[in-house]
Amino acid sequence: MENKFRIEPPQKANEPRVKPAAKASGNGKSVFSGLEKRLKLESYFEDGFPVQYLPKILFVVLLSLIYISNTHYAEKTTRQIDRAQTEVQDLRADYTTLKSDVMFASKQSEVARRVKPLGLKESLNPPFKIVVKD
Repeated sequence: MENKFRIEPPQKANEPRVKPAAKASGNGKSVFSGLEKRLKLESYFEDGFPVQYLPKILFVVLLSLIYISNTHYAEKTTRQIDRAQTEVQDLRADYTTLKSDVMFASKQSEVARRVKPLGLKESLNPPFKIVVKD
């Protein structure tokens, strides 16, 4: 087993410590390295983090979070509406089926057929009006 740790030589007091550049995957032509070279972001952070832009950055982050949450809420509401519409269609079909069953069961011939086992017969005489004089 070899010692794989590299021991760096001690730095002099007046020399700034320089970190070795991180190697990009491949030949150094990734999308992010090209974007970094074009935007020249390193120039903004030479003197440290620019604190004067922090409120604006936080505001943009807050707006982004509100936008994302609003999108999720809208999608959730859309799914609930779709579920409710499907349920309404099912209930409408059930209502139509039950209504036609009740209409069929209330027909005179169907009522006569159902009460025949009870010993009731359909009247052959037409109904007449009873008038009572005072």
